[in-house]
Amino acid sequence: MNLEEFKKSVEDKQKPDGINILLTSLWEERVGNWDKAHNISQDEKTEDSALIHAYLHRREGDESNAKYWYNRANSSMPEYDMDEEWLCLVKKFL
Repeated sequence: MNLEEFKKSVEDKQKPDGINILLTSLWEERVGNWDKAHNISQDEKTEDSALIHAYLHRREGDESNAKYWYNRANSSMPEYDMDEEWLCLVKKFL
C-alpha cells in the first residue's frame, strides 16, 4: 500500500485489510473515530504508539498532554500543522 492508496481508503471510509496497528489508529482518527484511535494508541506500549498518542492529543487541542506523549516518544512537537504531521506519520508507518 502506498500513501495515495491509504488516503483514498480514508476518503472512501474503507479500512484496508492487513494494515498495522499504528496505521489503523491514524486511519480511525482521520475518519472521525478519535476515541477508537486513542484507545488503539493507548493500548500499545512503544515509542511509535506514543508518537501517535501525542499527535492525537495535539489534534484534540490538549497541548500539555501532547507534550507529555511527545516526550515519551523521545520526540518534540512538530513546528508544522497537524495535517502535515498526519501525512508524516502515515509515511513513517506505511
